[in-house]
Amino acid sequence: MKVFVTGATGFIGTAVVRELLDAGHEVVGLARSEKGAEALELAGAKVCRGSIEDLDILREAAKEADGVIHLAYIHDFSDRQGAERADRSATDAIGEALQGTNKPFVLTSGVLMLEQGRLNTEADPAVRTGRYAEAAVSELAARGIRSSVVRLAPTVHGEHDYGFARALVQIARDKGFSAYVGEGGNHWPAIHRLDAARLFRLALESAPAGSRLHGIAEEGVPFREIAEAISRRSDLPARSIAPEEASTHFGWLNFAASGDCRASSEQTQTLLDWQPKHPPLLDDLKSNYYFND
Repeated sequence: MKVFVTGATGFIGTAVVRELLDAGHEVVGLARSEKGAEALELAGAKVCRGSIEDLDILREAAKEADGVIHLAYIHDFSDRQGAERADRSATDAIGEALQGTNKPFVLTSGVLMLEQGRLNTEADPAVRTGRYAEAAVSELAARGIRSSVVRLAPTVHGEHDYGFARALVQIARDKGFSAYVGEGGNHWPAIHRLDAARLFRLALESAPAGSRLHGIAEEGVPFREIAEAISRRSDLPARSIAPEEASTHFGWLNFAASGDCRASSEQTQTLLDWQPKHPPLLDDLKSNYYFND
C-alpha cells in the first residue's frame, strides 16, 4: 500500500514510517525542511515537500495514495485556535481527495479530550473541544472513506521524546524539585512510541470506518509515581504543591499535570489484535535519554 503520512518527521511519525516500511508498505512523508526530507529519504521513504497549510499539496498527495495517516499538528500553545483551524483545513482537504474511495484515513486525537476522573473507553465521546478528528471521523465515514481516529495517551514516551514527560523533567530541573499536585492521585495514561506506531499501521490496514481507537498501554499512572521517578533519576526532591500553585509551577503543561485522565484500550486490542509490549513509562523514566541534555 502507498501511504501518505503527515507529521512523518516527528517523534511519533518517524516510528510510524519505520513500522510501515518494515511491513512492506511504500511511504510518502510530508516534510517542511531539507533536514526532514533527508531523514525520510535515509529511512527509505519518498518525500512530499510542504506543510499542513499547503492544502493543494495535501489534496494531491492524498489522491495519489492508497491511504493516509494524519499525524501533523501545529503544537503552538500560544495560538491554539490557529492550530485547530490549520488541522481542520488539512483534514478537510485530505477528505476531499479521498471521498468515495473507501481508502483508509487515520486521524489523531488524544484521550485528554475525554471526561476526567473516570475510566474512559473507545465508546465514550469527547467532552472537550480541540481536535477536529473527534468530529470528523464519523463524517468522513459517511462520505465513503474508511476513517478511524487514534486517541493517544498524553504521554507517548520513548527515546527522542521531547513531549510531556521530557517537559516534566525540565520543569523539575528549573524549579529544583519534582512536583505533584495535592496527594498526586491524578492519573496519566501512557504508551510507548513503538506500540503507538504499530497501532497506527493496524488501523490503516484494517480498522472499520468510523472507528475510535485508544493508543493506551497503561490506563493511568498515578502522577505522584511519575514525579517520584523523575526525582530519583534526577537526584531532586519530590514535593507536593497546592492546587492553586499548579498553574504557576507547570505553566502550559498544567492542563495535563493537574488533570485526572484514565482510559482503557481493551476494545482496540480486541478489534485489531494489538497488544502493547514495549517498556512502561516508569521503566522508561530510568533511561538516560530523558536526563541527558
